[in-house]
Amino acid sequence: MAKEFQHLRFEIDDRVARITFARPPLNVFNIAMMREIGDALNECLAHRDLAAIVFDAAPDTRAFSAGVAVEEHVPETVFQMLDSFHSVFRLLAQISRPVIAIVDGPALGGGCELVAACDIVIASERARFGQPEIKLGVFPPVAAILLPRIIGEKRARELIMLGDMIDAPEALRLGLVNHVVPAADLEPKLLSVLAKLRDLSASALAMTRAALDLGAQNSFQSTLDEVENLYLHQLMKTEDAHEGVRAFMEKRKPEWRHK
Repeated sequence: MAKEFQHLRFEIDDRVARITFARPPLNVFNIAMMREIGDALNECLAHRDLAAIVFDAAPDTRAFSAGVAVEEHVPETVFQMLDSFHSVFRLLAQISRPVIAIVDGPALGGGCELVAACDIVIASERARFGQPEIKLGVFPPVAAILLPRIIGEKRARELIMLGDMIDAPEALRLGLVNHVVPAADLEPKLLSVLAKLRDLSASALAMTRAALDLGAQNSFQSTLDEVENLYLHQLMKTEDAHEGVRAFMEKRKPEWRHK
């Protein structure tokens, strides 16, 4: 019997796994939702003929994802939060199949990090991307690893350090997305990409993705472990990290202590 999901829709059809975020209004990733994504990806492991994994958002939501739930960055849940989020990326590396994101609206914070981890990104003209974590007194661990590799060191540092947002054309120019199309053309473009992937060997695709991952300067998995340790055991012990989260939840400007 297929597992029931509360925050997403999941299906595997014609060798393609589709994970559709369905947590209105903005698909904010809380621990429960991230664990559901992990459960869906674990189901993908059993399908050796899988041609691709697709992430998208339900029509009744207003964002691909506005990121990870800020209220779960507190000391009581931050370890579970980071573990459930990073498990998604570790599973994607383990499955080693082409990963596609369909982005029609904002992809911010953790949503932008997931986009960065995808092999092919198809965005609508109204898509927006950004890493606003610095404004909360924290940083995005996955983006700190992946964005410099994807869009270049200087631009990645600027986006992460300033917390700015970029539009779809700029994301295309930087190489964060592969295609920008009108919203009505998102599904046709996806189908054309999937048709090409279904025509290829699943084992060849898996080994090709693994080879591309190995070609990165450092192993993503080992680097993520080091960045995770910095986040949990140094950053989250600072006063400012807690102040930024509290200020966001209390809807006020943070009062930084710079320590």
